[in-house]
Amino acid sequence: MEHLENRELSWLKFNKRVLEEAVDPDTPLLERISFSAIYQSNLDEFFMVRVGSLTEKAKDKKAKPDKFSGMTPAQQLDAIFTAVRRLQPSVEGAFLTTMSELAEFGYEHASFDKMSKEELAQLELYFKRELMPFISGIVINDALPFPFLQNKEIYAVVQLGSKKGISIGLIPATINRSERMISLGNDGKRFILAEEVILHFAHQMFKNYKVIDRALIRVTRSAAITASGTGPEFRRRMEELVDKRKKLEPMRLEMSDVFSRDALDYLCKKLKLKNVRVFTSRIPLDLSFLFTLQENDEDPKLHYILRTPRKPAALSDTRTVFSQVKSRDILLSFPFESMNQSFIRLLQESANDPKVTSIKITLYRLARNSKVIDALCTAAENGKDVLVMIELRARFDEENNIEWSKHLQEAGVNVIYGPKEFKAHSKLLLITRKAQGGSFDYVTQIGTGNYNEKTAAFYTDMMLLTADRDIAADAEAVFDALQNGTFVENTKKLLVSPLALRPQVLDMMDQQIAIAKNGGNGYIAAKINSLNDFAIITKLIEASQAGVKVELIVRGLCCLIAGVQGYTENITVRSIVGRFLEHSRIFIFGADGPDQKIYIGSADYMSRNTIRRVEVAAPIEDERLRKRIREMFSIFMRDNTKARIMLSDGKYIRERRNSEVPFNSQEYFYAEAYKRLEDKSSRKEQLRRNREKSAEKKAPAKKAPARKTAGRKPAKTAPEKPEKAPAKRGRPKKTK
Repeated sequence: MEHLENRELSWLKFNKRVLEEAVDPDTPLLERISFSAIYQSNLDEFFMVRVGSLTEKAKDKKAKPDKFSGMTPAQQLDAIFTAVRRLQPSVEGAFLTTMSELAEFGYEHASFDKMSKEELAQLELYFKRELMPFISGIVINDALPFPFLQNKEIYAVVQLGSKKGISIGLIPATINRSERMISLGNDGKRFILAEEVILHFAHQMFKNYKVIDRALIRVTRSAAITASGTGPEFRRRMEELVDKRKKLEPMRLEMSDVFSRDALDYLCKKLKLKNVRVFTSRIPLDLSFLFTLQENDEDPKLHYILRTPRKPAALSDTRTVFSQVKSRDILLSFPFESMNQSFIRLLQESANDPKVTSIKITLYRLARNSKVIDALCTAAENGKDVLVMIELRARFDEENNIEWSKHLQEAGVNVIYGPKEFKAHSKLLLITRKAQGGSFDYVTQIGTGNYNEKTAAFYTDMMLLTADRDIAADAEAVFDALQNGTFVENTKKLLVSPLALRPQVLDMMDQQIAIAKNGGNGYIAAKINSLNDFAIITKLIEASQAGVKVELIVRGLCCLIAGVQGYTENITVRSIVGRFLEHSRIFIFGADGPDQKIYIGSADYMSRNTIRRVEVAAPIEDERLRKRIREMFSIFMRDNTKARIMLSDGKYIRERRNSEVPFNSQEYFYAEAYKRLEDKSSRKEQLRRNREKSAEKKAPAKKAPARKTAGRKPAKTAPEKPEKAPAKRGRPKKTK
């Protein structure tokens, strides 16, 4: 159907938009190379998860075709391999072009064919002393077993001369004790990679053989594991599955160069891979080293303008966060505002507050050195009732979360794992505190992103802190359900999947359809990461056909094509891909006014979120915050620098015309965060000056005749100290 698109092909279009940042002339050079690495890392995960899952489905002859495209799993795989292969020249061109432009600043990825004899001799000596003692060459033929190739590890492979059949030499090229980037001078800017050195001198590992051909290879294995269960036995099962995942079947074979056809066929046979899954690359097979290269130079010309999260202007230093939330709802926006000086501060204060009786939280992904975990352990050690729902099935964070669950239990925290068949992806916190008269006060936090201080520095997310008792009651119901392995069916204010989110969303869309049909201005808007929920897509099409204006900001995959006459002509879709990963979710129903409904939450409009996970979205009811979110959404819609608009054929284009002034929403929000804090400091300083002037005016009156005091001096009011600006921190380092 012309107004729908296959999920996998739509995702590949998103990754293409990531790659566009790697060639954008407005992006500083050392930032461009990171986008090449992000593109590659994204694609690795795509093959491990999505291609792995489709490969399993393709084995089932009864597998249903994709409802968006009508393609079978096998047809989808063919389309994926074709699309990835077509993108490869662009991937190579982005890396090679950027490295060429970086040559002006002394950077060079050296090659053996351009080295001097002296450099070749030095590298050979380095190979013999620093690499060769820690690697071993393995000879492979039909008389010997084929070794297991680790997922995403690089190997040097050579074809060896043999009188009978094919003989292969294999050398693992990952050496933990050695640096992958071997410096050739210029402070590490001129370099060669360890695997390239190993490949060049590989013949020295097989001195009794003639080396006919050589290349580097890298295998990507499936990571498509599924698990369900509860309790301690579930954690043991997850540990087994994580270990099993490392040995799942290969999905792709990458090669650094054209290799002997016979030897390649032999490798594919041993790996049980079809040749269609072999991809050749003229650039390094693993670009993660680029993040290290990026940190070698502090030249501001090569980097984004330094930005550090600001202390939230909505929070005061003189009162606890809990007491401030009791006074009014607070909305936080990351990375523009600091998580450490807001959410982490709330947790730390609550952990040490003798009147706080309990803390309940859901955890999905955490920083490696998590302050969240530290605060929760402190709270438990201080005698508070701490309940943590930690999701052991958070993909690629399973091992991390398994270890955190053990650590929490050792500290006395009550750890649970949620429903048997459903992931808990919600970002929910409930703090209970004793109040006067024997009652209790509550602060509930609902967020769009993980409680991860590291990713909070480069993911855009939002967080609501509220003392609303109805929301607290709903949150309590969510935690009760998580403990009992059940689901929330009815709520007062929160939207909670899998039973009480999608029906309410569809109902609010129906209300806008009814308004449009009655001649009013129906309006639906959303900012999400992905869109593939068929029921929601069907309703959006119905809304468009009824005349409802629909504005969607979808960063990643989007199975709905906008602007198709008769179906989606009243729908616009845009994607923002830039310096920070757009991750916040906003749902808006209705035009501006008292009847407009606004929510933020953890769910995308994907079926996995709406009907197969526990997700939570919260209403924004404070008019100050509603106004702020409306303004934020309009700013996203104004972005003409990092936004791409979807056309009616499913392609994306940049929006800005030559006559328009460039407008970058992410930079705007950071500038606003700086400005809000500066304005707050200015207001405090002005208040201090006003008090001083008032005191000076009153001073003569105090000199009027009065009784002498017994040697006492009149008390002086200390001027209020201006708020200190947070200490500057460096740019967050990217990780693999």
